[in-house]
Amino acid sequence: MSPRPHDATQAPDALVDDIEHTRDQLAATIDALLDRTNPKNVAQRMLERAKAQFVATDGSPRMDQIGKAAGAVAGFVVVIVLIRRVVS
Repeated sequence: MSPRPHDATQAPDALVDDIEHTRDQLAATIDALLDRTNPKNVAQRMLERAKAQFVATDGSPRMDQIGKAAGAVAGFVVVIVLIRRVVS
């Protein structure tokens, strides 16, 4: 998006057209920003990223990633159980 050159001899109609064009570009930019920052859309993108970690593009489960996550959860549970036994 490069700015249009302005000169002192520009006709009023051309100036009005330039302003309208700039206004339309600004409106499109604002709409795009609103869409990108909409909480629902942000949550959807995060969900898609999380799913991509555990599901391959062909729809099959990615067992390597699932195994890592399951191991981490199991390790966390073991640590919590050990801490509770030590404290009580």
